[in-house]
Amino acid sequence: MVTSHSTSPTTAASKRHTSNRDLVELIVGFAGIIVILWLPTHQQLIFGPVALLVPLVLVLLRRPSLNELGLGILGFVASLWILPAAVALMIAAVFLAKKIGTFHPLYNADLAHVYGYVLWTMYQQFLLQDYFMPRLTSLLNSNAAIGAAAVLFAIAHLPNLSLVMATLVWGAVSCWLFRRHRNLYMLGLAQGLLGLCFAICVPDAVHHHMRVGLGYFHYH
Repeated sequence: MVTSHSTSPTTAASKRHTSNRDLVELIVGFAGIIVILWLPTHQQLIFGPVALLVPLVLVLLRRPSLNELGLGILGFVASLWILPAAVALMIAAVFLAKKIGTFHPLYNADLAHVYGYVLWTMYQQFLLQDYFMPRLTSLLNSNAAIGAAAVLFAIAHLPNLSLVMATLVWGAVSCWLFRRHRNLYMLGLAQGLLGLCFAICVPDAVHHHMRVGLGYFHYH
């Protein structure tokens, strides 16, 4: 006699198939990003857009709603506190950097560069929360998935050890906040502000103009 708590062979096979697919997509997506980061600049410009668009397509193929993606109104009001919190942290960091003498102007401070950087941080949050976290969550428990996502996020910033440490912490915090509020807007903007703050408060000689991968070694 089969109880109501039994798992049918079909259901078990379906779960295994989904887990295997998630694992393959996780490995392929992360490997693609790492390879692109370690290519020379010319090759990055050619292959980079492909490596970034493939995860987007794979996410959209599952037909998630805007709220599931964190792009709807769900959690928006509840997450509004994240931005002023980031601003307060930024002000405190700038004050401290001025005190200890590490504050300096932003490298390439034109508005187009700043806007482009903030858009990039929003897409990073999309990759982290909508591509990597769901796949990690299907393979691990929720807390382990957050830890694994933070580690992957940090590894992607090698060999820039200052960014590795910063993104390890922010990766875990942002994943926890997304799980709580399910909204990307404030997380993307907060990461943009905190990243710009990091760039002006930590010496360029340490973070090499925020470069990662092969570009880190091309800093002058």
